[in-house]
Amino acid sequence: MKRRRIVITSLAVIASAAIAYMYFGTSIFHDQAAVNAVQYTCPMHPQIVSDHPGQCPICGMKLVPIKSGQDEAAENRDAHVQHDADGVPGLASITISEASREMLRLGFDRAQRRIIRKEIRASARIVPDETRLYRVTVKSGGWVERLNVNQTGQFVRRGQALLSIYSPEILAAEQEYLSTLKASEQAAGMSDETLSASIDEVRRAARERLRLLDFTDAQIARLERERKYERSIALYAPATGYVIEKTVLPGQKIDGNDPLMTIADLSHVWAEAEVFESDLPYIKTGMPVEMGLSYWPGKVFRGRVGFIYPSLSEETRTLRVRMDIANPGLELKIGMFADARIVYSPGKRLAVPEGAVMRTGVADYVFVDEGDGRISPRPVGLGVHGSDGYFEIIRGLSEGERVVSSANFLVDSESSLRAAFSSVRSMGAPEDKKSGERPH
Repeated sequence: MKRRRIVITSLAVIASAAIAYMYFGTSIFHDQAAVNAVQYTCPMHPQIVSDHPGQCPICGMKLVPIKSGQDEAAENRDAHVQHDADGVPGLASITISEASREMLRLGFDRAQRRIIRKEIRASARIVPDETRLYRVTVKSGGWVERLNVNQTGQFVRRGQALLSIYSPEILAAEQEYLSTLKASEQAAGMSDETLSASIDEVRRAARERLRLLDFTDAQIARLERERKYERSIALYAPATGYVIEKTVLPGQKIDGNDPLMTIADLSHVWAEAEVFESDLPYIKTGMPVEMGLSYWPGKVFRGRVGFIYPSLSEETRTLRVRMDIANPGLELKIGMFADARIVYSPGKRLAVPEGAVMRTGVADYVFVDEGDGRISPRPVGLGVHGSDGYFEIIRGLSEGERVVSSANFLVDSESSLRAAFSSVRSMGAPEDKKSGERPH
């Protein structure tokens, strides 16, 4: 497979040389006499070879002499050694003069420690806080006689009367309790302590039955004070909030445990966002969240990541993230869409600009300025890709090293051509060890 790749690269270089010959009158194909003569090539375009000095027809640079014989073979071997040491397949080190760097407008940046910040943005939908939802039910069957709250969305306060019902079971419990109260008072004047204690036990049981039917202490106290049962009993709001669901009408017959209303406390809401699978490593429970509305510029709602759901959507490859948001002014409404922003920062890390990193899908590498005009490819390990345009460097670079950060695609092309040209040279016939000449 490696040899096939070398052959394909060689054919590409030969084709480039043929085109150069057609347009510029230069060629890398020479007879043995031409090989032994002094030849010239372009440092930036090694496929351009001429038997006389001049300028490169592509970039205009001055052609330089090519070494021949054993020096050329040694140079080729050194190039391959450097190529293998770099560890980036298909690339080789190159030398670019200061004048060429200025002409190509190469830019350099140093690898240095800086704070890396990654912003994760997602669209979020406002939903009620499930821990602040309250269901209004009744524990005995009956009929709704009066409905005090008759609109969905109506605001209610804790302890406010919601509706009144007539229930034969509740009415019987009231009558039973009133009877035990009367019997307890009569037994108080008797000398039989055993009978009095039994009556008191029955009274306490009747009182507990009322409590189990959701009688409040105030309702029981009124019953004890007035000694008169009520035909209809009021049900009160268990919390302050908004009626987001109502399934009851006046005159409706209801059974025990039927849901009548749902009350939501909206002073605190949830925001559910769909986060891409690739962003999951950077999201943790408890991270701060900022949220805004598209129609309200400058307004920021703050909260925290409260829960990360355990299952991924197979259709969208996203995961639901729940955020807890305070809503004291009730400005966030159920069903709203908002823009959520989660910021992840690992702190200060060694980083380089994203423009300095070449990514092939198989390897990530940068071009390092080695000094004396030499630029070498070097593989690197990448960490967090910051939203400010920097890559965290895990391995491959040291702090202070200079890397090519602009126009590095030109350097990458030249490095690839240099590696291909070295492969073409290495495929030539081996030298005769005794005579030092190449066999024909």
